[in-house]
Amino acid sequence: MNDNPTVLFICQHNAGRSQLGAALLEHLAGDRFTATSAGLAPADEVNPAVAATVAELGMDITSRVPRAVTVADLDEADVVVLMKPGLALPSTPRGEVLEWSFPNPEAWDADAVRPLREAVSDKIQTTILSR
Repeated sequence: MNDNPTVLFICQHNAGRSQLGAALLEHLAGDRFTATSAGLAPADEVNPAVAATVAELGMDITSRVPRAVTVADLDEADVVVLMKPGLALPSTPRGEVLEWSFPNPEAWDADAVRPLREAVSDKIQTTILSR
């Protein structure tokens, strides 16, 4: 059984910001947390530019499939990170809710995503890993 806190990253399409957050938490925290992600209106695939910048860290997230956030996700998560403030969730999360504000990298290339990757990494380190 895994007793690590579960951190759920949520964005609109579960293709960019939330996938980036989950991958970075996995990369930075090792086995201290269980990272997952979901979206309100899932895209068909992970944003290729986001996947490319995560690959630079040695992780392949290209096979991950964007999915919709569920009531069960919100009940099970110890921490819910909204990558965009004010998202309309299907229920009230049981755990702590953090509202971060990161731009949508939907039409960005990898060069444009790298500063976002670093900003999300910094936020994870100062807000989640510092606990």
